[in-house]
Amino acid sequence: MTEQIWAGVDIGGSKILAVGVDEHANVLARAQFPSPAAHGAAAILDAAAEAVRVVLARAGGTCRGIGVGAAGVIDPEAGTVVAASGSFPGWTGTKITPELSARCEGLPVATDNDVNMLLLGEIFAGGDTPVRHALAVALGTGVGGALLVDGSLLHGGGPGAGEIGHIGRFGDAPCTCGQIGHLESYASGRSIARRYAEGSGEQADAAEVAVRAGAGDPVAVRVFAEAGTHVGAAIADACGLLGIELAVLGGGVAGAWRLLEPAMTRSLAERPLLTGRPVQVRPARLGELGIAVGAALHARSAA
Repeated sequence: MTEQIWAGVDIGGSKILAVGVDEHANVLARAQFPSPAAHGAAAILDAAAEAVRVVLARAGGTCRGIGVGAAGVIDPEAGTVVAASGSFPGWTGTKITPELSARCEGLPVATDNDVNMLLLGEIFAGGDTPVRHALAVALGTGVGGALLVDGSLLHGGGPGAGEIGHIGRFGDAPCTCGQIGHLESYASGRSIARRYAEGSGEQADAAEVAVRAGAGDPVAVRVFAEAGTHVGAAIADACGLLGIELAVLGGGVAGAWRLLEPAMTRSLAERPLLTGRPVQVRPARLGELGIAVGAALHARSAA
């Protein structure tokens, strides 16, 4: 009997990554290309379709469907980009689901936000006993979030539910959305670099700030401690509202787990759930494959 395959695609600003998984979520093949995000929607979808073709050729079997985890605010029913950052010119309004299907011989496509797909991958293929309620926080260039409630992704009254990066008032730092003091103002890669420059007078990206914090640079240590404190507070508030006991922390900035974790743990301990227990937070385990694996699982569920 021919093996059933589901493809998952992670569409990001720096890369297009695709995987092929079997019915047990084992990764059979992967392919990665630089993202042509600066060249518009057609170029992105062409690259995604090529990544799918490469993956399916390597994996063999019969493809049952394609899942997509895409950057931006996504309408999952229509598979359309509702809003996107300036890093994706022409991406807003793109009809990912029908346009990618047309490029992939009519295969069914299911599309959702990339952090939603990260959460699915981590919960259902990341090594935990699957749970029905969880939060994902992605600390990258910006800060994204996703919610699993009663076993289903929560989309709320409109696309964008779970966007933890744009809630709260943690200070007076400007946010990319035009408001003040959001979590993204303190815990994103851009914000960590900015706050380090403000405190030290030196330019460094978030990865370099992490290196300097590990070497004992006091400004870098403070910037990561503040980020960890605010991440913990935001997670506690979000999970307290919904009674969620598990959060998964992903994204490039979360790679500096040992710098974020002490302050984050203290912040969570100060804000326990009504059970008296703090929210348990763990780092993402699937690494760069998390979004694509979650997208493949999304395609399998849709099928």
